[in-house]
Amino acid sequence: MSAEATNPATPGPVTPSPNKLSASPPLSASLERGDPHEQAVPPTHRRKGRPRIDLRRLGRAALLGPAARDRLPDAIGHVAEAHRAHHPDAGLEPLRRAYVLAESSHRGQMRKSGEPYITHPLAVTLILAELGAETTTLTASLLHDTVEDTEVTLDQVRREFGDEVCYLVDGVTKLEKVDYGAAAEPETFRKMLVATGNDVRVMSIKLADRLHNMRTLGVMRPEKQARIAKVTRDVLIPLAERLGVQALKTELEDLVFAILHPEEYEHTRELIADNAARDGDPLTEIADEVRTVLRDAGIQAEVLIRPRHFVSVHRVSRKRGPMRGADFGRLLVLVNEDADCYGVLGELHTCLTPVVSEFKDFIAVPKFNLYQSLHTAVARGDGEVAEVLIRTHQMHKVAEAGVIALGNPYAPPSEEQADGDAERPFDGERADPTRPGWLSRLLDWQEGAPDPDTFWSTLREDLAQDREITVFRADGGSLGLPEGASCVDAAYAQYGEDAHACIGARVNGRLATLSTVLRDGDTVQLLMGQDPASEPSREWLEHAHTAAARIAIQRWMAAHPSPSGTETPEAPAATPRPAADARAARPSANAVVDQPGASVRLAGCCTPVPPDEVTGFAVRGGVVTVHRVQCAGVERMKSGGRAEVGVRWGDTTECRVTLVAESFGRPHLLADLTEAIALEGVAIVSATVEPPSQQRVRHTYTLQLPDAAHLPGLMRAMRNVPGVYDVNRAQHQAAAAP
Repeated sequence: MSAEATNPATPGPVTPSPNKLSASPPLSASLERGDPHEQAVPPTHRRKGRPRIDLRRLGRAALLGPAARDRLPDAIGHVAEAHRAHHPDAGLEPLRRAYVLAESSHRGQMRKSGEPYITHPLAVTLILAELGAETTTLTASLLHDTVEDTEVTLDQVRREFGDEVCYLVDGVTKLEKVDYGAAAEPETFRKMLVATGNDVRVMSIKLADRLHNMRTLGVMRPEKQARIAKVTRDVLIPLAERLGVQALKTELEDLVFAILHPEEYEHTRELIADNAARDGDPLTEIADEVRTVLRDAGIQAEVLIRPRHFVSVHRVSRKRGPMRGADFGRLLVLVNEDADCYGVLGELHTCLTPVVSEFKDFIAVPKFNLYQSLHTAVARGDGEVAEVLIRTHQMHKVAEAGVIALGNPYAPPSEEQADGDAERPFDGERADPTRPGWLSRLLDWQEGAPDPDTFWSTLREDLAQDREITVFRADGGSLGLPEGASCVDAAYAQYGEDAHACIGARVNGRLATLSTVLRDGDTVQLLMGQDPASEPSREWLEHAHTAAARIAIQRWMAAHPSPSGTETPEAPAATPRPAADARAARPSANAVVDQPGASVRLAGCCTPVPPDEVTGFAVRGGVVTVHRVQCAGVERMKSGGRAEVGVRWGDTTECRVTLVAESFGRPHLLADLTEAIALEGVAIVSATVEPPSQQRVRHTYTLQLPDAAHLPGLMRAMRNVPGVYDVNRAQHQAAAAP
């Protein structure tokens, strides 16, 4: 929920004064998550009429001390209620014991807001309970400040609550101990990243902790509020997005928005308030129409209205200009089975007017943060367009709470699960099925970051990528990459440092350079060289969009400071030079012309060889130049009024030809091509290599073949050299002969 209370039964949020941030209610079960810019509606399990949580009342209860051992303390009654809503059979004894220890150890401590300190771990735990966290996480949440701020030790936590709770408390404690000052930020967030990778529940507790602190930030000086809000914006909000905990992410966004952009926040608040005061609501009317359509189709579904949160309204108003009533929210359709999602989609597109460009299928291709849903939009006659989200109840739960909704990823399987999956081992190892691919990538490159500053700048850049695309590999797998990623990024995402040997790519079946920017849904096949000594090019850094690619390239270059690590893979200076002038060394052509006494010269623009169809033109000095019939120079000769001379091939099979090899730049390519030509028994008269352009290199060879019949085999051999993607006969746009 945002900084303001939202009544899910109304078309828009009810918005009290933005100045009451410190009195914002804690996250309630009414939060639900989906698209990055969405507000929430109540999940189906919430009981109507459930009161909001009053922290002052909790504080008074905390001051009275713990309850008797045989009953649950009143202060954690709301936590227990929220926990049982998600986990009806959960045991509450660990929560009771954790509260008793936390309350007694924090007794006498006060927050800057004037409340007993115990209200903070209570509020953090309630946030997590509302999101469906399992008992171990809630127990650790109640104790998350005890080791840092009281006399309680980790050994005591381990003895009383076990290794799992101790591990989580220790992880959160380590994050609390680091300084959030500018100089300490790199190491702070390196530790945060490692803690998240070791157990995502550590970061879940940290995010809930930051949310409650942001709610009560009004008691601090404005400059400190701004500093904490900026750190929250730059790192914690993107981490919440990547972990799929959208309920926390959207409220944090609104709180940061109110602190860092108060004028824009106030303007947005007025927009929402004005819309709520209007007579009639198009979203309510469209929702009723959708319910009728689905009821007539026999599809059991729940249709809800989810208002946009403040930052979402602000973004939409900037993008679309003046907002209409339906722009202030979306419709959410909840069904029971995956197939029902597509059934709902079909009915809506049949009975209402669909906006086809708005359709997205995140069920077939889930987002990188576990999110699944169908997105579409329908329009009615007056021009109002309602965006619609369609998902199952389980998708809805994960959409709201992300990894928190997946429970304890390290728990051994239950007896029922063990019967259904007998092969699944459990030996105490931390094999985390909730650890997303982006987190694994960040953990990999943070270990290889050459220095803290590089790590920090790269982390911020990576987290700033709030949109991710999915590209498909040739083997059927997929890669999650940030929007704007290139084939360079795909190579390092798939192969790690072995991507140094990448020489090119095919995107959707077409050859492409490594600088090619990929789009969502592209199929990319990476072409790898066979040379173990392959080197990355410095040019790749210009096209590397991900931290993994940039750090891998920079690390290689730091380890190889020689010129080979700083120059382009091929340079014109490396081209072989003919032993003598090629024109002087050229032997007589094996073509016979119908012009007695004339000498014959094969045109350099098209380098004809037997059995090409050829024609000739007389030029100065009694010379006849021979061209391939399809040569562009033939048309120019004809248009210039030159008469054609008949030409036929003689008995001699020796010929000269010019071939152009198109390749991706890589070390040793010139040597490999030269070797391939020599193995075919062909002499190189001359060779040139043009300067690399966007990682492509063009090689031009004039070759003397002992037999024209060898030409197809020679061209195949050259194409088989790694890095070469095409070989063709030269087709120069030569000027007309004098």
